[in-house]
Amino acid sequence: MAAHRPDTRSETGRCHVPVMLSEVLDALAPRDGEVYLDGTFGGGGYTRAILDAADCTVWAVDRDPEAIERGRALEREYAGRLTVLAGRFGEMDRLLAARGINHVDGVVLDLGVSSFQIDDAARGFSFQADGPLDMRMGEDGPSAADVVNSMSEEDLADIIYEYGEERFARSVARAIARARAEAPIRTTGALADIVRRAVRGRRPGSARDKIDPATRTFQALRIHVNDELGEINRGLAAAERILRPGGRLVVVAFHSLEDRSVKSFFSVRCGSRARPSRHQPSLSSRGTVNEAAPTFHLLHRGAVKPRAAEADANPRARSARLRAARRTDAPIGAAA
Repeated sequence: MAAHRPDTRSETGRCHVPVMLSEVLDALAPRDGEVYLDGTFGGGGYTRAILDAADCTVWAVDRDPEAIERGRALEREYAGRLTVLAGRFGEMDRLLAARGINHVDGVVLDLGVSSFQIDDAARGFSFQADGPLDMRMGEDGPSAADVVNSMSEEDLADIIYEYGEERFARSVARAIARARAEAPIRTTGALADIVRRAVRGRRPGSARDKIDPATRTFQALRIHVNDELGEINRGLAAAERILRPGGRLVVVAFHSLEDRSVKSFFSVRCGSRARPSRHQPSLSSRGTVNEAAPTFHLLHRGAVKPRAAEADANPRARSARLRAARRTDAPIGAAA
């Protein structure tokens, strides 16, 4: 990251540097007097950078109680300019409406799990250190342990295949079912060992597969437990509703499933969805020609990738992809 690298710390001194910060600020282009929403507050890196870039106001949202607690210190530092709200970014429009805010000038979303969550073994997101098998970003709903110990083997295999893109999902699910029949699976270490034994030896030793065999299964469970793909779709639609004409939506994704959802949303909303034939106009459900105006215009052609220096310095940044678009004045749903 080039221009701006803030040292974002919690009151305990933990440090978090957000991914592609310079590119996010370039796309968002904060201005004095405007209002912005950081839908995934996390460690507060983007929020702090936006507040430092312009004399503006930021509303930040996070479902993680620990992130909300970290945000209180930042609220005091930027008194009157920052408000941190507990909730999901998929309901950002309702959260803001409850505070009398109906429109904003920019929205930024940093998808997936935060560094704070990954690094805390007690949250159960990582197999690098043993901890309770939880994986919930908030405090509600079934945990990963609940899913692993109660879901049918067939449904578990489907989740691991769809959300983890794991070729050996059936073998993993079968191994989990055998293990839980003997004793409930309660920790990340226990689950990781089960998955490694099920996958190891089956996967060819190519460079493409030089990752821990448990990686894809843990990703799949995390996405399922937190309904991450559903939340992305709800969040993108909510951002469309609250952005003023000219407002910008900036999204950073970290794996193909997330980025695919964002790319698809922008493709539809920017009016670039493929037609049956280049000679044939798109048709509505009634068979009439649909020439609806797009609700967004892309700021970049394709996804923006992290610079080589950042990817080398921060391995977690290597898979990041940024997509951004500017809201038009077309009515909502016109291009859907």
